[in-house]
Amino acid sequence: MAMTYESIVEAARDKFCGIDVSSVEGVRAFQINIEGKSVNGIFYIEIKDGEVHVEPYEYYDRNAIIHINPTNFIKLINGKLDPVVAFTTGKLSVEGDTNAALEMIKFIKA
Repeated sequence: MAMTYESIVEAARDKFCGIDVSSVEGVRAFQINIEGKSVNGIFYIEIKDGEVHVEPYEYYDRNAIIHINPTNFIKLINGKLDPVVAFTTGKLSVEGDTNAALEMIKFIKA
């Protein structure tokens, strides 16, 4: 199946919307910039009031922006790419609050 922007957002929604984020205080919001040769797009993941929202829009009042290519993003949410390894090897980069971004990413592994 060819990866599309829509399929990536859907995969993120499927992954995050079942996660228990009740431990998160306040609001955490992350913009994900998908940057690939054939697939590009921006969406956000917001953790608020114990719920996760994944929407295909930019998020201006965000904690961080995560830059990643589509293949690595899918590997990340499927548990085939460790977020810390991805970060340290440059497969993903964070603009803004790196600690908050890594905290959010660790929910993927939950």
